[in-house]
Amino acid sequence: MSTEPIRIARKRGGEVEVEGPVDEFAAQILDRAGFIFRPTLRGVWIRLHFDTGQERENQKATHAAQMLSAAGYQVDLDPNLLPAAGHRAPVNWWPPRTGAAMTSQPAPNSTQRPRR
Repeated sequence: MSTEPIRIARKRGGEVEVEGPVDEFAAQILDRAGFIFRPTLRGVWIRLHFDTGQERENQKATHAAQMLSAAGYQVDLDPNLLPAAGHRAPVNWWPPRTGAAMTSQPAPNSTQRPRR
């Protein structure tokens, strides 16, 4: 893996693009996150579809950055792509497990069976 980060950013035209050292495994992660790959004269253009809307693009870009980071890649995510306005959690951040989150609770709208 390269030490140079994979950059995910919204460009001047409004499109969300990926730049940097994308190997085969990173490409599979980006594909899974919804990015498309288009050949150009200089290489491959990696971007999200244009018709998904800005909110959905932000969600997909953040999800891709989290998956890449979990796989050990250095990721530089444009802060403007974070889904919630004002949310500045780092890409590698995961909420800590707390006692309440670890207790067994039924899923919402699930049918509870009486215990025997």
